[in-house]
Amino acid sequence: MKKFENFQRALRNLEEIRKCKEPYEMIVLTGQVALFEMCFEQSWKAMKEILEYNGYDESRTGSPHSILKLAYQAGMIDNEELWVEALAARNNVSHAYNEGIATKIVSETKAKYIDMFEALEEKVQSDWVSV
Repeated sequence: MKKFENFQRALRNLEEIRKCKEPYEMIVLTGQVALFEMCFEQSWKAMKEILEYNGYDESRTGSPHSILKLAYQAGMIDNEELWVEALAARNNVSHAYNEGIATKIVSETKAKYIDMFEALEEKVQSDWVSV
C-alpha cells in the first residue's frame, strides 16, 4: 500500500530526531517539527487507505479526526486520546515559529509520538496488511 510505505519512510526520518540534543538551533528545531508534521500526515492518510481497503466505507471522506476515531474503533490504534493529542500538536505546527511551541512539539514527539507511530506500524504490519 503506497500510503503505508510513505508513512514508513516518514517514520524512519522522524526517528532521526532522537539523535538531536537541546538546545536546538532554530533551523534544526523547525526541521524536526516538519518531520513530525509529515509523519503525522502520512500516518492518518495510511490509516484512511487501509481502512477503506478493508471495507470501512465511512473512511472515504473522513477528516483526520474521524479517521482516528474509526481506526480506534477498528482496533488499528490503541490510544485514541494520544492520537487526538498528536492531531492537536500537528494543528499547532503553524505556530512553530514560536520557539516554545516548537520545542514542546519536539519534546512530546521524542517522549511519546514516535512510540505511537511505531506501534501503528507494527499493528498494521501484523494485523492489517501483508507486507
